Amino acid sequence: MAGSNGSTDVYFILGDPVEQVRAPESFNLIFSTLGINAVLVPVHVPAAKVQDFVRAAFWARNIKGLLLTIPHKSLLMDMLDECSDLGRLAGAVNAVRCDAQGRLVGDLFDGEGLVHSLNGFNMTYTGKRVLILGAGGGAAAIAASLVSPASKASQGAALEVALYDPTPGKAQALARRLGAAVAVRVIAVDNNDPAGFDLVVNASPLGLYPFDPLPCDVSRMAPGAALVDILMKNQPTPVVRAARSRGLVAHPGFEMMIRQAPLYLDFFGLHDAARTVQRNAGFIRQQIYPAAL
Repeated sequence: MAGSNGSTDVYFILGDPVEQVRAPESFNLIFSTLGINAVLVPVHVPAAKVQDFVRAAFWARNIKGLLLTIPHKSLLMDMLDECSDLGRLAGAVNAVRCDAQGRLVGDLFDGEGLVHSLNGFNMTYTGKRVLILGAGGGAAAIAASLVSPASKASQGAALEVALYDPTPGKAQALARRLGAAVAVRVIAVDNNDPAGFDLVVNASPLGLYPFDPLPCDVSRMAPGAALVDILMKNQPTPVVRAARSRGLVAHPGFEMMIRQAPLYLDFFGLHDAARTVQRNAGFIRQQIYPAAL
């Protein structure tokens, strides 16, 4: 927050927990590099209190928007006065602003960022079988962008998207909602076996902590399969390292975060900044990517 003053616009990223987020690093770098008097601040808000917090936050006139991380992405849907088609399909949003009429507007960019990153890495998903580990807001966003004609980033739909989550009924509910709205086959599976899938996406929290088990058995992945782990902490995570040790293509979620930055900026009305970052995000990559990666 160095250099902030009485005219600084404030953005919050809300999570429970929140210490794992990397968005403040990238957005505050964008603001300082482009001369924007704004700051993004992480705020630890318990899930049970997030709606109360959001109602109160926008009473402050210099709070211009909210970013959302786990588990809040699905918890604000019934508060929104307006939501993007993709957000409605996924049942989640990761950006909220208050418009001039005092209406809460939400949108969803996680999945778009992931699909843009797959395109950038030449990781093919069109016509492929995809396993998504997790069924929370991030997983829902990714699945929606892989199967939805509303996705602006998609170059085509996956052949099949399978969802696994250890919480009983969670993956099944998400698969039913998505499957009822799109032509692509969306299913819930009862185990995390990656065998037979072309792309595996870890959208679970496994890997945040040192003693977490791997989200799947990488030895079961096909020789030509690929993996993305969207965690922002501890990269390269054990599952990324395990996949790479087998000679598989495996990437962290940093690019997903970087490539959705212009979408956030546009959503919050910072259109010139969005175009600048879209043209060249190299300065963000230099800060976010560790040298060892």
